Amino acid sequence: MSRRLGLLACVFVTLLALVSAGTAAARHPRPAQLYVSLGDSYASGFQPTGVRSKRNTRNGFAYQVAPIAAQRGYRLSLVNFGCGGATTTSLIERKGCPRRALGPGGRAYGHQTQLAAAERFLRRHRGQTALVTVSISGNDVTACARASDPVSCVATAAVKIRKNVTAIAKGLRRAAGPTVRIVGTTYPDVILGAWANGDSASQSLASLSVVAFKSLINPTLRSAYASAHAGFVDVTAASGSYIPFSQTTTLFPYGTVPVAVERICELSYYCAFHDIHLRTDGYHLIADLVARQLPRRH
Repeated sequence: MSRRLGLLACVFVTLLALVSAGTAAARHPRPAQLYVSLGDSYASGFQPTGVRSKRNTRNGFAYQVAPIAAQRGYRLSLVNFGCGGATTTSLIERKGCPRRALGPGGRAYGHQTQLAAAERFLRRHRGQTALVTVSISGNDVTACARASDPVSCVATAAVKIRKNVTAIAKGLRRAAGPTVRIVGTTYPDVILGAWANGDSASQSLASLSVVAFKSLINPTLRSAYASAHAGFVDVTAASGSYIPFSQTTTLFPYGTVPVAVERICELSYYCAFHDIHLRTDGYHLIADLVARQLPRRH
């Protein structure tokens, strides 16, 4: 009997220790790691909030990454350097960012460039950063939508994009170290929304925008990020922008439109306001693609 009681006592003590350890783990969860975001108005969360009202919001993709990453076992704390209006050149060369162009809670950087400020932060927080994202190049090509030859315009811009994004990605890699996950993003093809205008010129522009993304913009970005062993998420493909125009649907008030156009109208404000920025669901799509680049933790 005494041996049995002793065995029961040992089992009880073991169970008590396990419960105590579990309680301690609950009180002291895995420490938060840093998530550093760079880029343009997509990074700063810009949205039109009405016909004449526009501002940076917490609906941007960078603000949605942490809750999604939590489902994969990460506790991320956002440090956002994103600046509305940034280009691949300004990210490297322009010092500071107007406060109104920063995302909510964004990190001001005064007399530094966005890239230099992010690199400095990453060097100072070696071992604490889990993720870096870069959303840049959209403003390098937006003017091409008004060019007489949009595809040639994008081809010319792609040369500078490749050079600049390669430099950005390599600079971030040196600052962050070899193991930090760096992810470059591209964009939904919002110019597809021009199709909804109904005229042949707008529909031709929409068709050419697909060529620009598929053959020029995205291959350039993918190659530039790969040069620094960084990931790349093809938001254009994920948002349905490559669905053949032969697949159509009905969308009020535009009538029969390609499915790819319908999806852009639903994800962005282009069809409603001719604004290139995304609705909250559109930004969520990018956030989900970024979070999936993180290996799942148990």
